[in-house]
Amino acid sequence: MPDRPTSSAGQTPTVPPRWFTEAIAKAAEVCSIEVDGVPINYRAWGRPAAEGVLLIHGGAAHARWWDHIAPLLTSGRRVLAVDLSGHGDSGRRDSYSLPAWADEAMAVARAGGISAAPVIVGHSMGGFVALTAARLYGSAIEGVMTIDSPVRELTPEEQAARRGVFRRLKVHPSKAEVIARWRPVPEQDVVLPYIAAHIAEHSVRPLEDGWSWKFDPAIFTRGSGMSPGLLTRLECRVAVFRSEYGLLSSAMTDVMYDRLGRLAATIEFPAAGHAVMLDQPLALVTAIRTLLADWEHSVSLSEAGPAPADSAGR
Repeated sequence: MPDRPTSSAGQTPTVPPRWFTEAIAKAAEVCSIEVDGVPINYRAWGRPAAEGVLLIHGGAAHARWWDHIAPLLTSGRRVLAVDLSGHGDSGRRDSYSLPAWADEAMAVARAGGISAAPVIVGHSMGGFVALTAARLYGSAIEGVMTIDSPVRELTPEEQAARRGVFRRLKVHPSKAEVIARWRPVPEQDVVLPYIAAHIAEHSVRPLEDGWSWKFDPAIFTRGSGMSPGLLTRLECRVAVFRSEYGLLSSAMTDVMYDRLGRLAATIEFPAAGHAVMLDQPLALVTAIRTLLADWEHSVSLSEAGPAPADSAGR
């Protein structure tokens, strides 16, 4: 394996570049709807339109992980970022499941100013939600892009470890102290500090006796991830993104490609960590923009039907 890049001062600038400050400066509409009795928060950029993108965060994350990404996707589109229940500024449930989160995602897409079928982009666990929504809602979704979402069975040991690590959130005496402890899970070699600072600032909440993280630890007791057996050929377009140093291996990508009917576009971000929006955000934006443009002006393989007989073997 090649040496991974490090986050030394020479390689990771601490001063935010112009593109980042301009993106963050584009104020989002902050909205909320109720889904099955729970308030679901979401953020919106761009004017209401037929075309639109819904961004879904990973486990224990929140909508503001997309603040520097969403404004760069708005050309002629409505862009939404949701706080799933148990995350960010949304309400909590007694229990959580991928189908329930998929229902929340579709409710936000419908209420948030996207009049046609949306494209759903999900990172990590958010990719599971996107795939679940595509399975449940069919042609009501235009396409799905998953970002380093490792579709596989968790071992009993991994499930126990997740429950143990996240079963209770520690309370810290000050906001500054809890923010200083923010790290992506899993940790990765490169995290652009100005992005980390922005996300960390919005990852905490005040309690009566101090400060802690916003997410509900119960989100990690929902089950064993997403099984490859749940994947099948979908009615919408699909793209699978993986990070070279992320959680989705080449072998897992091949399994997903096969289970999805061998029609999914598969794209790798070289030298990227699991959370590519933290270390290679512009590469992520470019990949999403490219696919959106292609999907807008092309016909999918599933829509095109079988290849002509004289093209066999080409």
